Amino acid sequence: MASISSCSDCSLGLINTCLKSHKFTLFSTSKTFPFVTLTYSINLKNFQVNSSGWPSPILEDASTTIEMDSDSQQKSLPDAKKFDSFLYGMLQDPQTQQLAYEYYNKAKEIPEFRPQKTILKLLIRYLLRSKKWDLIVSLSEDFKFYNVLPDGYTCSRLVASCIKARKFKIVNNLLEVFKTDGIIAVLAFSSAMRGYNKLHMYSSTILVYERMKSAGIVLDSGCYCQIMEAFHKIGETDKVVELFHEFEGKKLDSTPFSTEVYRILCESLGKSGRAFEAFKFFGDMRKKGILEDSSIYGSLICSFASAGEVKVAEELFKEAEEKRMLRDPEVFLKVVLMYIEQGSMEKTLEIVESMKNSNLKVSDCVLCAIVNGYSKKRGYWSAVKVYEQLVSQGCIPGQVTYASIINAYCRIGLYSKAEMVFLEMQQKGFDKCVVAYSSMVAMYGKAGRVRDAMRLVAKMKAKGCEPNVWIYNSLMDMHGRAKNLRQVEKLWKEMKRRRVNPDK
Repeated sequence: MASISSCSDCSLGLINTCLKSHKFTLFSTSKTFPFVTLTYSINLKNFQVNSSGWPSPILEDASTTIEMDSDSQQKSLPDAKKFDSFLYGMLQDPQTQQLAYEYYNKAKEIPEFRPQKTILKLLIRYLLRSKKWDLIVSLSEDFKFYNVLPDGYTCSRLVASCIKARKFKIVNNLLEVFKTDGIIAVLAFSSAMRGYNKLHMYSSTILVYERMKSAGIVLDSGCYCQIMEAFHKIGETDKVVELFHEFEGKKLDSTPFSTEVYRILCESLGKSGRAFEAFKFFGDMRKKGILEDSSIYGSLICSFASAGEVKVAEELFKEAEEKRMLRDPEVFLKVVLMYIEQGSMEKTLEIVESMKNSNLKVSDCVLCAIVNGYSKKRGYWSAVKVYEQLVSQGCIPGQVTYASIINAYCRIGLYSKAEMVFLEMQQKGFDKCVVAYSSMVAMYGKAGRVRDAMRLVAKMKAKGCEPNVWIYNSLMDMHGRAKNLRQVEKLWKEMKRRRVNPDK
């Protein structure tokens, strides 16, 4: 037995030292494990363990004791409220959590002991923070043995934390325990499916769903949302539609998830080439008064744009723009590509204006698509003009656009412009683009500037950028024209050494 005596001037450091070195005990370490008397009196003005408002037993007055006659042959529990208060107070303080867990384990040897939900919640929080995964498995066995589970939020968080830490075996054990309680089971299984979806482990999400069905657990709106997402991601559109109809038939309270469920449905149908079917469900959604979402508009616009349904895509785009629901740059890119395919090049510039009106940066992908589209449909001169126009309007090119416009300048013989843009590109940090280097080497070859070409290739290699087959073709062509056969042979051997496969 040990006791903490009354001392009005005891310091926090002394108390902490006692706690860390276990200079006091609540239980003996003998196999009979009787409770022993613990008497304490600490000046509350000088020392507090926690600020939760709960009384901690090591802060009570001297009259508070937890005791049992050490000679008793039969173990019994002290006053339950005092013991719960004692554990609660210790679990609130990071310095005494480990000791509290040891006391909890000792208490399990008492036949009458039964843990409270609040204590289990704090134990879970402690074990998760300290990443003691094996002890979590042990604690889950206590859930079954005592038939006591923490609250639903704690169980859900426990499952999510284990999945995030890749402790999948522990997750399986926890779900086996939680499936016995209807409300907690739904929250825990839903959390598991959400966690697996975040890790893109869609097959594991489906296994959890099947496990729910076999256990007779009724899915809520959140569960349907997660399982539909999993089947959508693996391309099982028919299963997504089937689950949607099942979800609709149950008439669940789906307010927080209705929009998300329709988004998954419409996106899945659109990606499988069933854009008009998705549009029909979108109409049903609006008739029910469910709020539209920018992601649903984006999904439908992309679906119709990919299918070449220009009129419907334009109507949806205009409607979404008026409602200020165009937020994804991918949607703008899809519409730009649709117009390029249709040959409506001027309309691609209207999309750039729409992006600016939506306070979105014109991405390098959009800019490059327009430049390449003009090159393909109108020729390199048109591409150069539209590029210079867009840059003057504040559009900022990236590596891909730079590479495309350098090629365009080289093709029309504006070599000084090409060199100027290439230098600008390097100054912005895009100095490892093989395509741009290839265009510049080919340009130097056409201009008969062999030394400049070789110097550029050497600079390219120094930056760790490996020459490709186009660059070797250009170098061998220019040296061949100069009848420098020794250099051609040298380049051929270097090409083979670097394992660059020759083209035809």
